Amino acid sequence: MEYRGYDSVGVATESNSQIELKKGTGKVEEVNSKIQLDSLPGKIGIGHTRWATHGKVTDVNAHPHPSNSGKLAIVHNGIIENFEELKKQLEKEGYIFKSETDSEVIANLLQKNYEKIKNVKDAIIKTVSELKGNYAFVAMFENGQMAAARFHEPLIVGIGKNSYFLSSDVLGFIEQTDNAIYIENGNFVLIEKDKLEIFDFNGNIVKQQITKVSKEFADAYKGDYAHFTLKEISEQPDIIFKSGENTKNAIKNAGNHIKNSNNIYITGSGTSYNAALIAKQILAKYAKIKVDTIISSELQFSSQIIEPESTLIAISQSGESADVLEAVNIAKKEKCKIISIVNSLTSSLARESDFIIGMNCGPEIGVAATKSFTSQIIIIYKLVEVICNGNFVIDYKEISNAISKILENHAQVRNIAKEIKEISDIYVLGRGVHYPIAIESALKLKELTYIHAEGIAGGELKHGPLALMDSNVFVIIINPKDSTYSDTLTSAREIKARGAKIIGISDEKSDVYDYWIEIPKTSELTYPISETIPIQLLSYYAAIEKDTDPDYPRNLAKSVTVK
Repeated sequence: MEYRGYDSVGVATESNSQIELKKGTGKVEEVNSKIQLDSLPGKIGIGHTRWATHGKVTDVNAHPHPSNSGKLAIVHNGIIENFEELKKQLEKEGYIFKSETDSEVIANLLQKNYEKIKNVKDAIIKTVSELKGNYAFVAMFENGQMAAARFHEPLIVGIGKNSYFLSSDVLGFIEQTDNAIYIENGNFVLIEKDKLEIFDFNGNIVKQQITKVSKEFADAYKGDYAHFTLKEISEQPDIIFKSGENTKNAIKNAGNHIKNSNNIYITGSGTSYNAALIAKQILAKYAKIKVDTIISSELQFSSQIIEPESTLIAISQSGESADVLEAVNIAKKEKCKIISIVNSLTSSLARESDFIIGMNCGPEIGVAATKSFTSQIIIIYKLVEVICNGNFVIDYKEISNAISKILENHAQVRNIAKEIKEISDIYVLGRGVHYPIAIESALKLKELTYIHAEGIAGGELKHGPLALMDSNVFVIIINPKDSTYSDTLTSAREIKARGAKIIGISDEKSDVYDYWIEIPKTSELTYPISETIPIQLLSYYAAIEKDTDPDYPRNLAKSVTVK
């Protein structure tokens, strides 16, 4: 589960009616080597890898958090919005807080309610009635009972032969079992010995529905690769053929629905938003359909732009991104139809959607999106194929072969990575459909190398960015030989005249490039994917040169499940 957070880690177990706990800052392997998390006794336990929101990265802020009495401990994902109010009240009643987190409030509030009520089920009902915010938490009691509650954060139960697992992702237990129960929003779980029960927040029993989890999620291993990020970059030639193949009917139905929609919006966050920008251009140019793109986190501040009974296409790798789910919630209030492009067909986003299109690209553990971005673009192409009734044809084999050819030459990209590792500023320039790729490229460089990077629209160079060009910067020019080629080459010459170093990504060599990364000559629609691959490799190798971990960039988490 480390991909969800990795600034600190902790484990608590119940043994002989006592809770024992160890935790510390750092990655799992580092902390375990220092304090031996794996030596804790017992057959019942909770663990957590943290991505700091409330409070600094310190040992005491790491999860699990014990209550004052030490008779229970909790792990928590999400944000408790009224934690300050609850904390003040609990402090008045004599409860002492050791951490800066909002999570510790859950432990002490639950202790208070449990001591009053003397019943775990009713104590959970009382506790969740007092919490405001989005959360999923697991509580372990010294008597061996366990409880877990879900409110707008993922919670999944794994059903083993003689065991139960509670996790925010099936990856937490897929090695042990592929039987899972996806807990619905506003429900909680009680586990006691060999008995598992699910209730809603009013205490009514909820029927259990076991789902078989796809075994592809078990393929979350690096194999012979040094990092997940490199493995996932290298998987992209095959992803071209897999993307959307598990939901062909959904692509057909969603495409036909888009054809008949009056107003269409596309939303996403981070890389998924950059995919939305490409979708906007492809739909306009080839399907003659106008769409509006909206950054998911911004929709709540401009929700009035959503016309009632429109269509919202929501793009998300995890399907658990809080901002995307909030955008979907706003659109549903306007009676919009939701089309999701998502990697997990059992995610929160999928459950809120009218049409669910699966990326089908397998687990993506590296925090920086690589193969999921490629998968999103392929699905957009497939939707446009449906909308255009066969008048829009993509050669998927050509795309796959182009990626394979680029991946044959790591040495050249690694040499360029050595040149940029000490640079403080990199700019990426593109025109037309290559501008969203420039933005995505800058995002990859920021995430993996911690170098300041910025995507620039080629035509905007003289409207400000040219002032930044000097001998201290590198500029990456995305310039395949299509309709944008000549204008972009002119921009490159203007930049070089100011002393900046030029890295050209193109199928055509030019003397203006100080460094040239060759991509294959292909059809125009292949370029947005093939030109992304060198940037992914460059970002990865620059991270290696800078001795940073490309799988786990600082301050970032894979699934941003908090706002």
